[in-house]
Amino acid sequence: MRRNTPIVLLSVGHACVDVYQGCVAALVPFFIAERAYSLAVASGIVLAASLLSSVAQPVFGVLTDRWAMPWLLPVSTLLGGVGIALSGLSGSYPLTLAFVALSGIGVAAYHPESARVARVAARGSHRAMGWFSTGGTIGFALAPLMVAAVVATGGLRWTPLLVLPALAGAAMCLPVVRALQEQQAADGPRTTPPRGDDDVASFVKLSLAVVFRSIAFIGLSTFISLYVRQRLGGSTVTGTAALTVLYLGSTVGSVLGGSLAARWDRVTVARRSYLVAAVAVAGVVWVPGPAVYLFVALTSAGLYVPFSLQVTLGQDYLPSRVGTAGGITLGLTVSVGGLAGPGIGALADATSLRTALAPLVLMPLLSWLFFRSLPEPSGPGAVSADDAARSASGAVKPG
Repeated sequence: MRRNTPIVLLSVGHACVDVYQGCVAALVPFFIAERAYSLAVASGIVLAASLLSSVAQPVFGVLTDRWAMPWLLPVSTLLGGVGIALSGLSGSYPLTLAFVALSGIGVAAYHPESARVARVAARGSHRAMGWFSTGGTIGFALAPLMVAAVVATGGLRWTPLLVLPALAGAAMCLPVVRALQEQQAADGPRTTPPRGDDDVASFVKLSLAVVFRSIAFIGLSTFISLYVRQRLGGSTVTGTAALTVLYLGSTVGSVLGGSLAARWDRVTVARRSYLVAAVAVAGVVWVPGPAVYLFVALTSAGLYVPFSLQVTLGQDYLPSRVGTAGGITLGLTVSVGGLAGPGIGALADATSLRTALAPLVLMPLLSWLFFRSLPEPSGPGAVSADDAARSASGAVKPG
């Protein structure tokens, strides 16, 4: 297997997992249309996917820091797909929440281990980690198109077809593990470099920045489809197009982030991107007419330029706990924001969607504020050959 093939497979596999996070928001308009849910009730579905994921993700991070568990990659991918596939089959709201929550647990289990394995395969490259993160954003971007093609055609009863990406993603995991084993055998034994000291204070600040960024992105992704339809007076296609632009812009941002970090340091790039994102969110909320699509694209790009950079920053701040760092900075980036969904939905029911979305302008500014005091690590943490061997073999890692 060529040197870059593991990252390619991991990136595609990441897309096959994160497509299910995108599916949750993409399914909301269909749940409202077929089951007459209010905005607050419908946003509870996003909360179900996010709540358990947010709680479980750090737990899986701690576990993968102690034991390498490559088997989690295919298993968690399948859980993510099965939960979404079953979510449309029952008219019962509690069952729908349970199935969506199952998908959220699968997503939570995937990210810490995949982030650690990707770090091994990337060999410390920001560009490679950027491509890995881009895989997830591509999955997000494809979600509304996939949901529209399936559910708009046959209704919610056709959601079992949405399991297909999970089957494909699970099949891509074994070649990556095998390639890492071959890489370790070819490289031979090496001395493990010192991991360095954990900078917990900086990691906490970074995590808070991630939380506010997540609230902005998930809040918009949950309601942007309905909001643009209201603003432009269009059909379901009008709203789906806005959600697709939001997700496609994120793929551009992820790739751009890795490239910009090669020229400037990661903290500076992230800080400037959040200022751009704040202006862009304001444009989404208040600029009238079709120009909203431009501001949607700028918003997603601005929020996703720091995406992969936050993952490597977190791993550099916690070099002894890269699984935990990856689980929080990569996974919580796209889950914890769902916790604010019901509040946004309730405010929208009581006032208007524009009023409910207006506070999201502050979220990138808060992320920028925390980045102002963050230091840039001296260099990306090295990935040892021992870590590669553990990732490939599933051996127990020292605590």
